[in-house]
Amino acid sequence: MRRAVDGATRLLLVALMAASVINVLWQVFSRYVTESPGSFTDELARYLLVWVGLLGSAYAAGQRLHVAMDLLPQRAGKARTAITLFANGIVAVFSLCVLVAGGAGLVHLAFELDQRSAALGLPIAGVYLAAPLSGLLIAFYALDDMATAWRQRSRPEETS
Repeated sequence: MRRAVDGATRLLLVALMAASVINVLWQVFSRYVTESPGSFTDELARYLLVWVGLLGSAYAAGQRLHVAMDLLPQRAGKARTAITLFANGIVAVFSLCVLVAGGAGLVHLAFELDQRSAALGLPIAGVYLAAPLSGLLIAFYALDDMATAWRQRSRPEETS
């Protein structure tokens, strides 16, 4: 399941980045070559950056590429599993409470108020949807890491 989530997230991030690059190239071209910049490009670039930033951070967390203090787990010995479970539990609870619940509330409010972007006329709820989606991904990765740590608790440590 994790590989499928990784692949789908990676594909979505590539598509969003490609759209962002094309959008910014069009913005530069239209501004300096045609001297008639598009009115939507600034707004689209901003919204794509929000999605890439939030989903990218969730993907980085899933790949364990985020900044982490691992000095304590490395020296913990038998308590390593407990520390890993505790740390990932905190991450899961935080992402569910703040990103998912808080983000879902923001999406709901923007949807109820029918907020729309100025240049594109897009529903702002769609932009805000990046927060709960990234929170779900972070929680998924944290829970999967907890399950992996739990399964490996009785296995002897591998030495390299």
